[in-house]
Amino acid sequence: MDLFGIKFAPFNTPLDRRLQTLAACAWFVTLGFGPTLCILFMAYVVLLTRYSFMAILYIMWIWYDRDISNKGGRRSDWARRWIWWEYFRDYFPLRLEKTVDLDPTNTYMLCVFPHGVLSTGAFTSFATEANKFSKLFPGLRPYLVTLSGHFIIPFIRELSLALGGCPSSVEGMSYVLSRPGNAVALVVGGASESLECRPGTYRIILKRRKGFVKLALMHGTPLVPVFSFGETDLYDQVHNPEGSWLRWAQEFCRRITGIAPVVPLGRGLFQYSFGIVPRRCPVTTVVGTPIAVEKVPEPTEQQISELHQKFTEELKALFETKKHMYLTNPETTHLMID
Repeated sequence: MDLFGIKFAPFNTPLDRRLQTLAACAWFVTLGFGPTLCILFMAYVVLLTRYSFMAILYIMWIWYDRDISNKGGRRSDWARRWIWWEYFRDYFPLRLEKTVDLDPTNTYMLCVFPHGVLSTGAFTSFATEANKFSKLFPGLRPYLVTLSGHFIIPFIRELSLALGGCPSSVEGMSYVLSRPGNAVALVVGGASESLECRPGTYRIILKRRKGFVKLALMHGTPLVPVFSFGETDLYDQVHNPEGSWLRWAQEFCRRITGIAPVVPLGRGLFQYSFGIVPRRCPVTTVVGTPIAVEKVPEPTEQQISELHQKFTEELKALFETKKHMYLTNPETTHLMID
């Protein structure tokens, strides 16, 4: 139904679809605004309520417990299996596809592209069991890498730990990679890549990202190219070309906080024309073939560059092989690497 140029959802929309939309909205609010809201809430409790003592005790606990994220965290299979994640999965829908089996006696670095606005495919596939990761890759435990700062923010840290989050620190990732049966899931392009997110385009940041290759060499960990087809279709964003004041402000914020403040253009809870809810577009996360890596405790620049080049070629091959299955216009859609 259209009213004043706004396309509203039908009144007879089934309850399941309503719950799916609510789950998608709650997810965006949690990831996009959750850290700020949690900090403000704690400040309010400490300064303006009679429960300040409890809040201070919790803050003291966070400080005491601050290093747990670098020691494998405190994952909860119960939290990873919440039915809420299934509603979230079915909203788009989201799928996880494997191309080969992964040996659970080994460790792996799952290198995910593209970042998109909020890494929807990576989150669902590796931080929850909604896409049945444990059935596709039995015996393997995925740890999704996120900003280290998330593990000191009240409440957000508990969710991150429960879902098997891993801080984006060498110490945290090295601990995970030192235990057989673990897999680090790293969105290599990071926040910078989210600023390049546009529907129908796949522009990733990889040429200047070599730290993950060095870490893989140091541990002898196979690199696994992973690509989420459809990730960039979930949101458009306000026009922010290089050199614009908006892009300058976004880059400045990213350098200070590690977070790129994308201005997303999605849909609303009850209408399809505008809002912060992602669009209903399918996303399929494809896990490619591992690239064997020889352990080199102190890799040279040449060794890093050679492995980086090999990984780049394998990622391109994965994209070209699978794009005809999951993209609407595969012949005119190309992978652009910066």
